[in-house]
Amino acid sequence: MEFLTAIGSSWICALALCAVLGDALLPFIPSGTLVILAVLKTAPIEGAPILLGLGVAVASFLGDLLLLHLARRGAPVLQRRLARRPKLADSVARVQRALVDRPHGAAAAMVVVARFVPAGRTVLDVAIGHSTTHHPHRFLHWSALAALVWAAYIVTLGWLNSHWFNTAWLSLGVSCAAATAVSTAIARIIRRNRRLAAL
Repeated sequence: MEFLTAIGSSWICALALCAVLGDALLPFIPSGTLVILAVLKTAPIEGAPILLGLGVAVASFLGDLLLLHLARRGAPVLQRRLARRPKLADSVARVQRALVDRPHGAAAAMVVVARFVPAGRTVLDVAIGHSTTHHPHRFLHWSALAALVWAAYIVTLGWLNSHWFNTAWLSLGVSCAAATAVSTAIARIIRRNRRLAAL
């Protein structure tokens, strides 16, 4: 029985890591939910949350590298997406302007915060990849930091809820609701600051 449980946990962990890797390009993938589910499945195993957190951070960073590479090379799939979605193109242009105007430390904070905003990671990576004034390599250490921060946050959230609630489904629901609330709050703050800056 324990062997079957371990196999099931391994598949969920692998699926979660693939989702984290792929959601840079496809932000609709519920990577956070899958990571939380993987945490809940592996929480009883000693050291599993730490290993899962490291794996999530690596997968997140590799996803950024992949999207930066595609954006830098002008991959047709990205060009078509920008052409079909004017709002996405506008967001990319806005982020590029912000990166030029902001000092070094503020730009680093922007990279970290973008990881917590729905589709923020995608917009940021495409903006950096298409930028003519910023080389993507300058942002890799910030991307690594953002990956570590987000991985620690999402894994800790799932781990804490796995210890606070006796029911796995309740733990999953509360964790996902909390993650959604945090992302929504950050997105609202960004929109409010953008409106104030436009006044």
